[in-house]
Amino acid sequence: MSEPNAQDKFIAMVSAKANVSLPISEFHPRSMLHNVVHAVHHPRFSVIDYHNHLDAQDPAEVLKIMDACGIEHIVNITMKVGEEAIEQIERYRTADAKRFSTIGWMDWNGADSPDFSGFIKLTMERIDRLVEHGIVGFKFWKDLGLTVRDASGELIRIDDERLAPVFERLGSLGIPVMVHLGDPEAFFLPIGANNERYEELAAHPDWGFYGAQYSKDALLQQRDRVFQRHPNTTFVGAHIAENSEDLQRVSAMLEACPNVLVDISARASELGRQPYSSRKFFLRYADRILFGADLVPEIEMYRLYYRFLETDDEYFEYPTHASRQGRWNIYGLYLPEDVLRKVYRENALKLLPQLR
Repeated sequence: MSEPNAQDKFIAMVSAKANVSLPISEFHPRSMLHNVVHAVHHPRFSVIDYHNHLDAQDPAEVLKIMDACGIEHIVNITMKVGEEAIEQIERYRTADAKRFSTIGWMDWNGADSPDFSGFIKLTMERIDRLVEHGIVGFKFWKDLGLTVRDASGELIRIDDERLAPVFERLGSLGIPVMVHLGDPEAFFLPIGANNERYEELAAHPDWGFYGAQYSKDALLQQRDRVFQRHPNTTFVGAHIAENSEDLQRVSAMLEACPNVLVDISARASELGRQPYSSRKFFLRYADRILFGADLVPEIEMYRLYYRFLETDDEYFEYPTHASRQGRWNIYGLYLPEDVLRKVYRENALKLLPQLR
């Protein structure tokens, strides 16, 4: 047998030193790029966070964070219904009515009643009560189309005509309707080796909707029919209309539905990895994009959003929940001042007349 050559010896040495059995969950590579860092401690303009969830937060502590990083106002989307929702509305109104407002949450209790018209009447009464307590919007979540069923056991479609009076009522009241219908495309795929968000979904398999009755595409088509059916109702598509992986489709929807705005909440991760397309999108639809975080209020979280929107920094971490959404970093959009002013504040003021 011949003696191993120098290359074979080197490979054997490296292999012996390498931890070839390292679990992927413990792999946290550090970028070797030497990039310029522009830390943005305060936004170019005062900010309205149009999409956050503060039910579990202490208003006094949130106010400290807001003051520290230029947040003028936060819209709390309560996930409570009934008396608990009223308590949340009043808790933040009492804390500071100028700094907080609340979006109400669709209550599906009673949707499986044999008398669906009675459920719609009850929903109208619930909405009227929330309006009396000052809600500035009303939200439909992804349980519509995915889990909520009627008395027959059938899923209630997003575009179910029985819901039309609710959307019309909200429009007549001047209450914007926020919709989070669907989820990232990866959540509708098998949780396997080809899923770019495998680690996130493996940790939270209940977030996956692979095999759901309606595909992501079908859910978006149903939603778009609702947008078009109610042209006098203002809608806000949360999370870039839940389609941030396909800005061409979002653009087509915005062109077809002038009554729709979108927010950027929890989607810097998607927008920042396609900076050229995202910048064009922001420039084109500057009047229809709202700032939102959808993350627990933290100073550094907001500063990452500002860095994303205001600088041309390259390859840095995106603001996210405790678990990262995928193994990529983002690039800054370096938006012009007129766009920043609209996205940070002016577009939200259109939907918050009490602040104007």
